Amino acid sequence: MALWKESVKTSATEITEATDPAHRSIPETKPETQTPVQPAFRPTPAPTPGKPRAESLIAPDITIEGKIEGEGHVRIAGNFKGDVNVRGDLTIEPGAKVTGSVRAEKVTIAGELIGNIESAAHVELQQSGALTGDLKAGSLSVAAGSRMRGQAEFGWDDAKDGNSGHKTQGHSGTAS
Repeated sequence: MALWKESVKTSATEITEATDPAHRSIPETKPETQTPVQPAFRPTPAPTPGKPRAESLIAPDITIEGKIEGEGHVRIAGNFKGDVNVRGDLTIEPGAKVTGSVRAEKVTIAGELIGNIESAAHVELQQSGALTGDLKAGSLSVAAGSRMRGQAEFGWDDAKDGNSGHKTQGHSGTAS
């Protein structure tokens, strides 16, 4: 058994007839110019220490139940039931609802949060925002028209201050 195929000798006229479009019954067509095709998906590079963090979005028509953990910013425009623990910012859009405890660097509430903010550098309660639960943060901004039911503890550095148990009732107020 041979592992190669022996070449077959052909005449020059047979080669010309096979490659010449006039000798074939197929009409000659000009090649179309093609525009380069852009890829539909371009992977996002991994975050590097000097660049801004990526943001994840839960869209307005989405309802999710579970747990969010990780590094990066999270924007919730839909409904989420569960705990959020991120090393980044959490934004709750107008019309969105979050039920669960929150830990994030900065928390912006323009929708509704039912749960405690356990640790945040800054909390911003916007005009359309509502918080039902306790919050503990480094600083707090409260817009006129926002609502809160619970206790707020902010501005205290537990390591420097002996008043670590001082809490303020969260009916209304502003601290920027």
